[in-house]
Amino acid sequence: MKQLFETLLRAMDQGRDTVLVTIAASSGSTPRGAGARMLVTALGRECGTIGGGMVEYRAQQVAAEVLETKSSRTEDFVLRKSEVQDLGMICGGDVTVDFFYMAGGDRETAALCRAALAALDGQERCWLVTDVTPGRPGGLTLCRAGERLAGSPLPPEVLGAMGWRPCRVETGDGSAFYIETLTRPGRVYIFGGGHVAQALVPVLRGVDFRCIVLEDREEFCRPELFPGAEECRLVEMEDIRLAVPVTEEDMICIITRGHACDFEAEAFALGTAAGYIGVIGSRKKTETINARLLERGFTQKDLARVTTPIGLDIRAETPAEIAISIAAQLILHRANR
Repeated sequence: MKQLFETLLRAMDQGRDTVLVTIAASSGSTPRGAGARMLVTALGRECGTIGGGMVEYRAQQVAAEVLETKSSRTEDFVLRKSEVQDLGMICGGDVTVDFFYMAGGDRETAALCRAALAALDGQERCWLVTDVTPGRPGGLTLCRAGERLAGSPLPPEVLGAMGWRPCRVETGDGSAFYIETLTRPGRVYIFGGGHVAQALVPVLRGVDFRCIVLEDREEFCRPELFPGAEECRLVEMEDIRLAVPVTEEDMICIITRGHACDFEAEAFALGTAAGYIGVIGSRKKTETINARLLERGFTQKDLARVTTPIGLDIRAETPAEIAISIAAQLILHRANR
């Protein structure tokens, strides 16, 4: 999402008209679900995707028409079984796509982009609301906890409808709005800077997790090893202190180099409110560390908070495969929450 707002801001500053294409609703086995976005200019698709294939191709054609007419609109793509073959696709379903026109150089849109980029660097939950009322120019609004931060004013019922999932809200006067979460509070604290962590950070960053790496070896705590990490911190595992408190929105992944470091990191994690604690390791290693944790005063209820071995069971072996299994589990945790 950050890249999308950076691209849109650049287009606004350069005076180039842009269409924000958003899947507002979908059913069946469509390529992407509600909330998928892409930006289209006279140069074509510049950022994002709504799933590729024929739907995206047709959406780019509609976006080109919107650029010519300078008028936002909504299109329904009905992909029934009888029509799927004609579209060159193997999946069917219905997709409602909103095409929101933004004039190049528009100061309000540029200001909203800057506010959204600031929000993406912050730690508060924010929402992006798109006015998708048929026949109306529309508008974008950035909100935080029921208040408008930037963009067009919103009816009270829209401000009160913001939750975890994307949704479409229609008001009594026939207006329609699409609401999606722009930023979620919470970070992933990764204890250990070895090969798995180095593979994990770029994967997590690609799916909008914010990562902080904690490592006690200077040679494994270099930012260039973790592209996309918010921060790399050199710490002493026996005396871990974080600059910010760990909240229930945060997740902790413990993938250090050995038993001693894992034990200290896990003991620290169990003393926090972290919503997820995952530890890499074998069954024997887990039994050894659990015994030490019980000796330190933790209970079986405490230990039940820990997911070990970390990651979904996809028979991963290499660091890259393990990173994917961990990322998949964090995505599942975020979705379930």
